[in-house]
Amino acid sequence: MKNKIIAIVTNLIICAVITVTALVGFLGAGAVTVSDNDQNVYYRSGAEDEVCLMFNVYQNTDEVYEILDVLDEYGAKATFFIGGSWADDNVDCVREIFTRGQEVASHGYFHKDHSQLSHDGNMEEIAPSVKLINMICNTKIRLFAPPSGAFNDYTVNACASLGLKVIMWSKDTIDWRDSDQNLIFSRATQNLQAGDFILMHPTRSTVKALPRILGYIRNSGMTACTVSHSLGE
Repeated sequence: MKNKIIAIVTNLIICAVITVTALVGFLGAGAVTVSDNDQNVYYRSGAEDEVCLMFNVYQNTDEVYEILDVLDEYGAKATFFIGGSWADDNVDCVREIFTRGQEVASHGYFHKDHSQLSHDGNMEEIAPSVKLINMICNTKIRLFAPPSGAFNDYTVNACASLGLKVIMWSKDTIDWRDSDQNLIFSRATQNLQAGDFILMHPTRSTVKALPRILGYIRNSGMTACTVSHSLGE
């Protein structure tokens, strides 16, 4: 009887863990990965006096333009990881990001869970977004950020074959969920260190918090640069 109860409790715990993991991966609350391969995966850089703001973009075009204005005002650079489906509907904005001197990169095409995709599935989701952004900006992008931080070995290998680095983050503002500007600012700046990759999204609250974040970075003796620059490219 005791063993039966232990087995039931164990199964319930396993089910709960699986459910929570699935929800986190779907909602984007944190990094979910089923890969043991960290080769070609970057969570931060070794920069001595630079940090990177990373904007994952699938919506809120007006806010993207406002973010560009704030970055210009502070002389800051950032990397925009762009969803292909959004880019297809916002060609002018994608081109504006690039022509203003910001970095463009891939965030997949349809915001899928890459940890659940095969090698071919990863290629089919990533390659078209790369091709589209390259065509819009007449450039060659070099970075991919998996939606919700979910990836597997197939993702890493697919990116390597496409000449892309997989980019994660060391700080997450969780601005897609929380509209409190103070929380966004705190998560972006608390214990800030050179080399940090700071994950953000083009939300109204992020636009309002961004000047404070950039001011803090400047007052800390650091600069905001693109991910590729921070990685020495």
